Amino acid sequence: MNHAIFDSLSPAQLTLAQSQCQLLELAPGQRVFGAGDHCQGLPVVLAGSIKVQMIGASGNGIVLYRMGQNDMCTLSIGCLMTGLGYRAEAIVEEASRALLVPRPLFERMMAESIDFRYQVLASYGKRLDDLMLLVEEVAFQRMDQRLEEWLQHHGANGCILITHQQLAVELGTAREVVSRLLKELERQGRLKLGRGKIELLTTP
Repeated sequence: MNHAIFDSLSPAQLTLAQSQCQLLELAPGQRVFGAGDHCQGLPVVLAGSIKVQMIGASGNGIVLYRMGQNDMCTLSIGCLMTGLGYRAEAIVEEASRALLVPRPLFERMMAESIDFRYQVLASYGKRLDDLMLLVEEVAFQRMDQRLEEWLQHHGANGCILITHQQLAVELGTAREVVSRLLKELERQGRLKLGRGKIELLTTP
């Protein structure tokens, strides 16, 4: 069970976890959970990449966070502690392996292991801080500035394979807004748009 959350468990607790946790082999594009679903347990990622995103009634969406190796799902922690359903969905981006800690085991480990409880709450707190930064960006930073910063961060190789709709979800805005801003940058000679890709000609 190659995940830090299990490192602090006693031999007896680890044996219990090994017998009860479910190994998940997840394919790209697979949905791990959806909005409105009830939480069955805590997914902890062993390898791969899973994105958690929220889609509004208008069809616009925003990526809340991503889970990679040694991460755990923050929304699942909240749902397990409150009993509420999910308000977002998780989609596999890269082939992933994860363990699902079932609700009864999660509740038992939270009650019995101080270290387990600390790791869960520390992960929850860190992700909450990241989400606060995301809210700050969306609420107070201009979209053209956010777009240019995103391109600069992800365009190290000079070419980004992404559609306008996917980029809109990354930034939490409408596809039409992204397309308009990208076309303006293309008009300025700073990038070249292609089908499903953006070629950076100068640093935005």
